[in-house]
Order: sequence, then structure tokens, then C-alpha cells
Amino acid sequence: MSAGDDLDRVYHPSKAYKNEQFLNSRSARSVRILSEYVEPAARFSALDVADTVVFFGSARILPRDEAEHRLQAAREHGGDVARAEMALEMSRYYEDARELARRLTEWSKGLEEKHKRFIVCSGGGPGIMEAANRGASEAKGINIGLGISLPHEQHANPYITRELAFEFHYFFMRKLWFMYLAKALIVFPGGFGSLDEMFETLTLIQTGKIKKHMPVILYGRDFWNDVLNLDALVKYGTINAEDVDLLHVVDTVDDAFTYITGELSKSLETPKGPEL
Repeated sequence: MSAGDDLDRVYHPSKAYKNEQFLNSRSARSVRILSEYVEPAARFSALDVADTVVFFGSARILPRDEAEHRLQAAREHGGDVARAEMALEMSRYYEDARELARRLTEWSKGLEEKHKRFIVCSGGGPGIMEAANRGASEAKGINIGLGISLPHEQHANPYITRELAFEFHYFFMRKLWFMYLAKALIVFPGGFGSLDEMFETLTLIQTGKIKKHMPVILYGRDFWNDVLNLDALVKYGTINAEDVDLLHVVDTVDDAFTYITGELSKSLETPKGPEL
């Protein structure tokens, strides 16, 4: 064996930032967390995204045409008709979210502000999230999907602007990006995830951690009247009476659009960018 053969067999170790075994280890958790901050920040900066309007809501709410199809199938094949009828009733929220996102996107595109402002942002999945991205896409506006890796239920919807489609591992980093650029939050009917995101936002506003003007809109009076009883929290002294006013309830696209654009117009008087 020659000296040249020995040189050919010299071992070249991997650089740390290319070592997937290390990057997926417990030791590199801080690196992964930092990546979920730095990489989205770079993309938002590159696309000049200044701030967002965030849509929260259930991944399980169907478009009206799909809900109608499922109801028909349930009736014809002995399925759960009551559940299919409820799905059809709830589909109004998909269509309303879609229409509201479309109108808000058209409004934001007409602003004189040169920066990309009030971009529709969702959790990137199906249901209300899809409706929001779909409406913005139908208005030919860029839109954001902050997805999360889950073992079931979640997938990126096809209406997200490709350059602004994200998939997070850590819920808390995803929540940071929901709030960091948000100038308004619209909460449609949803489950544990939507309630978690809404109450964390309310906590940040109540405690002064969010210092910017941040309207929180509940969409769907009947649903929220059934689900929330904030007056009980006031009664038992666990929140102040004025804390209830952190939420504004609407029931139509027209009311939501009028209220949100009025509130967002106040943000036009402030510098662009995050305020947490």
C-alpha cells in the first residue's frame, strides 16, 4: 500500500451544522428553536412583510360544497345525518372567513403604504385556516401559513403563498410568529387549539406584554355565547369587568370588515414592524 492510498482514506468529519444526527438530538434543541426564529424572520424581511391579520379557527370546518356533499351521502347511505347537518350549518364560517379574507386583502392592496401591510396569516392547515388563505389568494394577495407538524389532521393547504409557507416543530415558536407581526386577531369557531391561542393573546394584552394596539374579534355570536361565559369570571372576581372589553363580537362579514379596517387604520399612523 502506498502513501497515496493512505491519503485517499483520510477521514473528513462533518461540519456541525451539517450533522443531522446532532441537529436532531436533545443537545441541539436550542439550535432548532433559534432556527424557527431566524429563518422566518429572514423570509419576512426579504418579502417586506410588515404586519399581519391573523385568522384562528377550527381545522374541521368544511367548505359549503363539501358539507353539502357529505350530508347527501349520509342521507343516502345511512350515515350520521345529524352530524352532517351540523357540519353544513358550520360551513357558513368557512365561507365567511374566505369572504372576509378576500375583502381585507383587497383593502390592504389599495393602501398607499409602500410596505406589505396587513397580510392575511393563518395556521396553514384546513378548515378556517384554508378559508383565510383561499380568500386572500382569490384577491391575488400574498398570504402566510404558519403550519405545525402533527401526527394527524394537519396539512398545508394549497392556497398559501409558497414563499410564506412554514412548518414549525415547536408550538411556542409558531405562537410567537402569530403575535409578533399581528395587528389584529380574528377568532372563528374552533376547538382547544383556537381557544389556547386566543387566551394566550388575551393574557399578553391584559398583562401589558403586548404593547401595540391589538383588536381581538370573535366571529359568530351564537357559537361564542354558548362556549364562553366571561361574565362568570367577572362575577367570581378572577378578571376585571373591563377585561371583557378586550373582545369584540361580530356576526357578519360586513360588520367584521368595517370594524377591523377601522381599527387597522389606526395602525397606519404607527411605524411598520413588530411591537411586542
